[in-house]
Amino acid sequence: KFTLLSGVAAYLSKTSQVIMPESGQGALGSALVPVGQAYEDYRNHPFFTGRMTVFLSALLNHRIHYAYPRLWHTKAETLADFLKNCPDGANWRETRSCWQGPRQVSVSGKRRQCGVCAACLLRRMSIHVAGLKELKQSYVWENLSTDLYEDGAAPSFGKRTSKGAMYEYAIAGTLHLDHLANVLHSPSSQAGFSRQIFLLSKSLGLPEDAIRTKLERLLEKHAEEWRCFLDSLGTRSFVSQWIERRGPHVPRGRHCP
Repeated sequence: KFTLLSGVAAYLSKTSQVIMPESGQGALGSALVPVGQAYEDYRNHPFFTGRMTVFLSALLNHRIHYAYPRLWHTKAETLADFLKNCPDGANWRETRSCWQGPRQVSVSGKRRQCGVCAACLLRRMSIHVAGLKELKQSYVWENLSTDLYEDGAAPSFGKRTSKGAMYEYAIAGTLHLDHLANVLHSPSSQAGFSRQIFLLSKSLGLPEDAIRTKLERLLEKHAEEWRCFLDSLGTRSFVSQWIERRGPHVPRGRHCP
């Protein structure tokens, strides 16, 4: 919906460019590491927007280009660059990353962000790596360092048990970021990684070698930031425990950015 409506808006305003603000983890992560048996998610991927360009050109007789200025950067790098250019820009705290509605993530009648889905974990990791702080009351799961999942939520939150949809979202979000950190080291991921290089090269008009270099740097940076975030939570964190139970993973203990 976003891609179509933004394309129509570009047509109506007589412009030829739509800016896709997603950083690399958001634009490419869901295609590199699909959830379970689900199909790869291409909603913010250049391959999909390239097809939307063809569709809108045929429909409206108007060529629209979808630009990705942050495609090869992590969310933490994007946030750090924002603060470098807008040092007084504290309004980043007013943004939301969580997709869940007020019925799912309200505490004492006030809507929060869940704090444990993939989008929230990426946000929290990026804020930490960028050297910033956020109030714990921004999230339902105020504390990720506790050893029990249910103890991390706000005391008055009713859906804090280790079962149900919220619990599954938390596990899926944790494993998604961890799997993404391991793409370069996982033999089972190499076929999908090579396919992404081919699709990105075709979509962006860049040589495959150039795409490989950019994508490897992005994934290495994500892995570094993920290690840093896990280290900040401690080994007793329920998040760290889920990672340890999964089996071999990217080694931790390196210096944070």
